[in-house]
Formats: sequence, C-alpha cells, structure tokens
Amino acid sequence: MDYLWTPWRYRYVSQAGRESGCIFCQAAELGDDSRALIVYRGRKNFIILNLYPYTTGHSMVVPYAHVADLVECDDETLEEMMRLARRLRLAFGELYHPQGYNVGMNLGHAAGAGVAEHLHLHVLPRWTGDTNFMTTIGETRLQPEDLAVTYDRLHRALRETNP
Repeated sequence: MDYLWTPWRYRYVSQAGRESGCIFCQAAELGDDSRALIVYRGRKNFIILNLYPYTTGHSMVVPYAHVADLVECDDETLEEMMRLARRLRLAFGELYHPQGYNVGMNLGHAAGAGVAEHLHLHVLPRWTGDTNFMTTIGETRLQPEDLAVTYDRLHRALRETNP
C-alpha cells in the first residue's frame, strides 16, 4: 500500500462538525484578508479561496449578508456576484490557462451544500485530466500549488482585472 502524507488536512478532519458560527461571516470579519484567504472585496460580496479546494484556484463568491438562498438576496448583491464571477474567470484565464470552468452553487444540504446557511457561488478552473484515478478511486486530491501562492497570484490578478 502507498501512503500520501497530507498533514495540513488534519485540522479539517479533526474539526469536522465542531465548528461554531458561520465560516464565511467569520472570514469577512477577521480583519486579515490573507489569513482568511479573501482575495478580493466588493461592495456586496467578497471572493475567498476554498480552504480545501477541488482544483488549484477553487474560489467562491460570497455575499456579506448571511443569507441561505438566492431569493433572500437583493438585486445588487446578485448582479455583483455574477460580475465578480466573470472577473474571477478572466483572472483564471490569464493566470492558469484552464481548459474549462465549473461555476455553480448548491442550495441546501440535500443539494450538497457544505455550508448551507450562507449562500456562495463556486468558481473553479478545470483542465482535462484533473480528475484522475487519485480522485475517483483513491479519494485523494493532488494540488500542484500551495494555497499561499494561489492567494498571492489571484489577489494581485484581481486588483489588475477590471472587466
């Protein structure tokens, strides 16, 4: 049997289900965007890296308002959410040259939402072959870039990208 050591995931595994409060609200209020992994702040939404990404760059557009569903958002929040998703897609194109993108949200636990109480829109760059045997059989994801590097690159690119 082969072993892959991923000590950074221990925090996730050991704390799963023990969190208190909303992770998105806590991140927005932390006061340290790099520590919170917030790469960009808009007026109604912010862009945050996923701490446990499916692919390099896996980000989410999150409203500041603690709402669980699209119907609870005002028009300005929804409009800015889509503008930020577009801005993120443009930044990914310049930085990583992906072959495709996943953009979407899961509303409610039954739909697969990991954080059902706070709406968020996932935006992921994708490449042919990024889902391989490690993910499908080994239930393991391999990330070619450290989150701190992704944060620096994306934070800089989003400041410079203005669609």
